[in-house]
Amino acid sequence: MAVPINIPRSEHPVSRQHIDDDALKVIYRLQQHDFETYLVGGGVRDLLLDRRPKDFDVGTSAHPQQIKRLFRNCWIIGRRFRLAHIKFGDKTLEVATFRKQLPPETDTERAAREAERERAKREAERTRVRPKRFIPRDNTFGTAEEDAFRRDFTINALFYDASTRAILDYVGGIEDIRRRMIRSIGDPNERFIEDPVRMLRAVVLAARLDLSIDPAVQAAIRKHRGEIVHSSPARLVEELYKIGRSGSAERIINDLGEAGLLRHIAPELDKARAQPLWRSLAALDRYRRHYEDSPPTLSNPILLGSLVAPFTQIEPPRRRASKDPLAKRPLEVKLGVLPVARRDVERLRQVLDLQRRLAGEHLTPRVRRGLLNRSAFTDALTWMELHGQTPELLESWRDAAAHGVEGADEKRPRRRRRRRRQRRRPSGETEQSGSQTPSTQEYGGHPNERKTDPD
Repeated sequence: MAVPINIPRSEHPVSRQHIDDDALKVIYRLQQHDFETYLVGGGVRDLLLDRRPKDFDVGTSAHPQQIKRLFRNCWIIGRRFRLAHIKFGDKTLEVATFRKQLPPETDTERAAREAERERAKREAERTRVRPKRFIPRDNTFGTAEEDAFRRDFTINALFYDASTRAILDYVGGIEDIRRRMIRSIGDPNERFIEDPVRMLRAVVLAARLDLSIDPAVQAAIRKHRGEIVHSSPARLVEELYKIGRSGSAERIINDLGEAGLLRHIAPELDKARAQPLWRSLAALDRYRRHYEDSPPTLSNPILLGSLVAPFTQIEPPRRRASKDPLAKRPLEVKLGVLPVARRDVERLRQVLDLQRRLAGEHLTPRVRRGLLNRSAFTDALTWMELHGQTPELLESWRDAAAHGVEGADEKRPRRRRRRRRQRRRPSGETEQSGSQTPSTQEYGGHPNERKTDPD
């Protein structure tokens, strides 16, 4: 059992004044019920680097259901990793139970586990009783020490105790913070084979936090960079969008290319590392740095377009009435192994098409109002701010969005409906009794103005 280094408050800069009040409330309540609980991960790292944390994550010895019993505003999420999400208004705090790293599963163990799963499934079908849910091996609960050693890098494995105000360090993370160094916990060759996304995260962290990478980690990345294609494509897409929202996208994409990872993830991006792409990413970074947190206007279609528009021709949306057989074919944006959502591609097409329409001259108030009501209008304004060349046009449409379009609400004169003429009967046509309206000649006037029988 490893004994952690205990760094007292006098020897580190982390203050409770810089920690979210609701995160402190969660930590204190769990500690009051005798659960070992700390602020963990990137929040502690960022505070030590004098940066404002994006998230305040909590680690605890309490199991998810025990957490739920203590907080009415708690929801349990996840299938592979069961996590507790505690809601405070629009804010969500993530509380995770300490977990431990298990040794690699042998073929015999894997076969036995699959056989037991199949046996339980057959038994459930026979008895019509819901089968017991199996807990994945990598979701095994552990101690704070075991949780620290299963993390990726030493700077991400520091725990802050809000009660004693001390930092617990099991892996030498404090020293690496002082050296501004990214170092793997354990052999990086083994850790990167376990989870290849860790290679990408090492490069991203170094670029975003201006840190250096341990030579052993660099060597392991060069050796195993091809393994990145075996990662979950959905995770890689999520990481790519995080890069776009980081404020350091230009540097990160360049560093991923230099590390040899980008050509395995998205070779199209790797080949496009030239001025058009750098200009696009630089504009994205400038926009992001205007905000403390990533704004909601940086939607996935905007990020996707900033990455692919410099080297991909995005056609405008096809009209429904188009007879072109290509109109029914969905547009695909190719980014290596990354599955780009079709809805994001379609919204990007709408955004780029709106750029042309918004720049049109002599638009009538009705047309301008119609453009304001388009679902892609907000994204189109964001794109114009990021990549447009006419600030005056942007301000004009912003003003229209804020105050409306002058003259757009004026009602047009109501068109007078023409009254249909009564169809004349051909001469000599006889009526079927009881089934037709008597003729005008019978009553001596308009068919709707029948004379009353005097009797």
